[in-house]
Amino acid sequence: MAEAKTQTTQVNPAEFIEDIEHAGKREDAKVLDALFRKVTGKEAKMWGPTIIGYGSYSTTYESGRDVHSLRTGFSPRKAKHSFYLMGCYCDEDTEMRTVEQLTRLGKHSRGKSCLYVNNLADIDLAVLEEMIADNWETMNRIYPDD
Repeated sequence: MAEAKTQTTQVNPAEFIEDIEHAGKREDAKVLDALFRKVTGKEAKMWGPTIIGYGSYSTTYESGRDVHSLRTGFSPRKAKHSFYLMGCYCDEDTEMRTVEQLTRLGKHSRGKSCLYVNNLADIDLAVLEEMIADNWETMNRIYPDD
């Protein structure tokens, strides 16, 4: 079985954030790091070269593939911030709440497994905090401590 592409690294998340070239993205990343730490109570770890993750979980898919991944996190990419709110992909009720929360979030787009935001100024941070907390609770319920 192939190893997961995205694994934890020894890179210090605070140093990664300080090295973000664009000043606005760097400041947004500092705000996001503080928000995720507040909601999750976890310190950040780097997952791969660009994802800042909080907590982890393990599961085995029906196919037999073992997965170890971040519970939640974000990546301050050049074009857009990517958010990994895993609970809405694991639980139908959480997905329904997420869809409602997105109506109040502000300017965003959504891919198969990510939420994208250009700048934090475009969104309501209180709604983002609500979304992180809701998804975090769902992941903890479905995948108890790793």
